[in-house]
Amino acid sequence: MTRYVVDASVGIKWFVPEVHSEAAQRLLSESYTLLVPDLFFPEIGNILWKRVRRGEDTAEDARQTFAEFSAVSMQVYESRSLIPTALDTAIQSDRTVYDSLYLALAILNQCSMVTADLRLFNALANSPFASSIVWVESLGAT
Repeated sequence: MTRYVVDASVGIKWFVPEVHSEAAQRLLSESYTLLVPDLFFPEIGNILWKRVRRGEDTAEDARQTFAEFSAVSMQVYESRSLIPTALDTAIQSDRTVYDSLYLALAILNQCSMVTADLRLFNALANSPFASSIVWVESLGAT
């Protein structure tokens, strides 16, 4: 079974139709083990709040979408234990500690992080962390 860390830019696409949703939904296959830091859930909540604020969803839609995340099997890791590695990664890559938490989780678990955040992906593409990040569309169909 292949393990991937997924960030909120990928996770939101599981239940909200967006560009790259089909690719992101491939990760919901039983052939993948998904890892997330506990920051994943506040980030998803914030994305849903923004969608309500912009009139793209109702509050009830947002609540329902968030509830659907409870059906997804994910291994959740406490952010506090990831901070030392995330801080070092953030300093080395000039990325936020928030983004670096996902990368730190991938590094510590010797797997890759999947993202749909093009700015983050491009920023790390030519860095020492390039081998730890995967663009969501590069995942093959299963």
